[in-house]
Amino acid sequence: QSLQKVFTLVKTVSAACAPKMVTALDMKTARRSQPSKAFFPTSLIGLDELLHGGLACGTLTEVTGPSGCGKTQFCIMLSVLATLPIDMGGLNGAVIYIDTESAFSAERLVEIARNRFPEYFSSEQNLIEMTRRIHLSRELTCLDVLKRVESLEDDIIMNGVRLIIVDSVASVVRKEFDTRLQGNLLERSNLLCREAAMLKFLAEEFSIPIILTNQITTRLSQDYTGLSQLNTGAGVAPMTADSGVNLDEHSGYTTAALGNTWSHSVNTRLIMQYLDYHRRQVIVAKSPLAPFAAFVFTIQKAGLVLQGQSGQSNPSIEGTDPGLQPIQVRSLFSAGSSQLLPSLPLGSNIADVSTGRPTFDLSKSSNCFESLAPGTDLLPYV
Repeated sequence: QSLQKVFTLVKTVSAACAPKMVTALDMKTARRSQPSKAFFPTSLIGLDELLHGGLACGTLTEVTGPSGCGKTQFCIMLSVLATLPIDMGGLNGAVIYIDTESAFSAERLVEIARNRFPEYFSSEQNLIEMTRRIHLSRELTCLDVLKRVESLEDDIIMNGVRLIIVDSVASVVRKEFDTRLQGNLLERSNLLCREAAMLKFLAEEFSIPIILTNQITTRLSQDYTGLSQLNTGAGVAPMTADSGVNLDEHSGYTTAALGNTWSHSVNTRLIMQYLDYHRRQVIVAKSPLAPFAAFVFTIQKAGLVLQGQSGQSNPSIEGTDPGLQPIQVRSLFSAGSSQLLPSLPLGSNIADVSTGRPTFDLSKSSNCFESLAPGTDLLPYV
């Protein structure tokens, strides 16, 4: 009899905790009643307009691309934005930044803040408050990342977290799982699905955006004829023998890592790739709200800056499988290359870009701001 009572109690508690069924009207009404929670503006006006207001809250957004193309820069910039007051386009909340590549830079964080919002961050108090709201976790193994993800719920509640960033998902997974060995691919897929399911639950439960960065990999070549035509319609850089994408039929092409299963786990995929030494391109390769489109940007002291007329793009109603979208890498622009770089338009106001990343030991400081030397002259990096 007591065992039956236990089963009854478990059923009652489970029914109370299980998500309730809602109608489409309920969801629409909730979005309208709290418009500030629907989207997180990136401050890149053209991209925000295409995405109907920015990165959708309650979803997973992946940013993928080759090393040095601006993924971490974008994440650091979003960290600053999330701490801003709502009337400035921010989320007025804290940020959890899970760093698996030791790429986060407190100096760069402050530099972006000062240059993107000079008036607001001219106040030292605002700058200190911003740095205190960004909580950095450095996790270097798959198990550590999984444990951190599973412990996020308490941190979100206690610290008022409004943005979660994982930079990057692919780094630790690709180090620990050799997919050429039998069973490793299945084990890796199970781990990624478990992480994605937990992150989706957190995003939906707390109506917050979650940003994940990914790396690139090489796939066997396929027929690019139709794909190139679709990409050209969206303003995506064409794939040619001179584009940095190797089209040799016996070689491969560069695309997002982690495979097809992971591609379906994220709601939105943004691809970053190189155009030339200074300019990059961000492609909306997958979105439930926006068409396939591309924007040109540069990396400056203020972070990412869209180029052209207000960062306009030419949206296309057609695109390719986001898991197969080829990505341009930097091989064309390496030292000693005989290729000529295209000239840049006058007045483009492009800042000097350093190819090296400044190192910074966060373990020696209690928060980002306290570690900065007074009067430090900071330079942008890629």
